[in-house]
Amino acid sequence: MPRSIREPVALDAYAMDNLRYIRRAMERAGEFTAVPGLGGVLMGSTALAAAWLAERETNPARWVAVWVLAAVAAVGIGTAGALWKSRRAGLPLFSGPGRKFVAGFAPAMAAGAVLTGALYEAGLCALLPGVWLLLYGAAVVAGGAASVRVVPLMGACFMLAGAFALFARGVSPDVLLAAGFGGLHILFGTIIAVKYGG
Repeated sequence: MPRSIREPVALDAYAMDNLRYIRRAMERAGEFTAVPGLGGVLMGSTALAAAWLAERETNPARWVAVWVLAAVAAVGIGTAGALWKSRRAGLPLFSGPGRKFVAGFAPAMAAGAVLTGALYEAGLCALLPGVWLLLYGAAVVAGGAASVRVVPLMGACFMLAGAFALFARGVSPDVLLAAGFGGLHILFGTIIAVKYGG
């Protein structure tokens, strides 16, 4: 008889340990964000440098090249920052939330790349700042659905900046891009760094 009493207690304790482990893992996954705050600040600084360089360009091809190179640099900085932050947290970068972020982020970015080529070929470079900000914001909103609340909010702010840029008249495209990609990245990167650790 004592044996039959001990078995359910052991099974019950084992089940409770499993439930605690699952609950802790879910809490960590819900709070974790690989979106790098410090990386966002550096990305914003890259945009400010690009705006300074691009403002001096009179050739549309070179102007686009400056911003495309800045975007490539920003992707590199963001990826390195996310990798560093995920390693620091002891979680794989492409865990469930990481894969969801990329799956949400990538389509709008791919659309932005295609539209960049199409608008450049059509001679409509004046629309590029608005399109870039709007689609980047859509990418961050979609990817940020798998992250903490501030990330989709950041994406929404980029979308608003993009909508404004599409209809702004008489404002330098480099000022619009500096305010959007520079200012918003620095602002939200600082918030993420302070509130969510790096």
